[in-house]
Amino acid sequence: MNQDNQDKKQIKEYQKNPMSNFSDSINHSMVSNLKGLTKGGCLTKIITLIIIIIGGLLILSQCSH
Repeated sequence: MNQDNQDKKQIKEYQKNPMSNFSDSINHSMVSNLKGLTKGGCLTKIITLIIIIIGGLLILSQCSH
């Protein structure tokens, strides 16, 4: 199957199920490269680490109740 046929098939699928395109977009936007968080200076890395630690503690405190 060549690229044109695949594109046409995908367009037809999106026309049949318009929400599948929306959900694909949401899923792709949620999955990102975590290296982007740590790019930058030392201060950026420290702030990111603190936020991750606080988030982890909040999740653990919710699970213990």
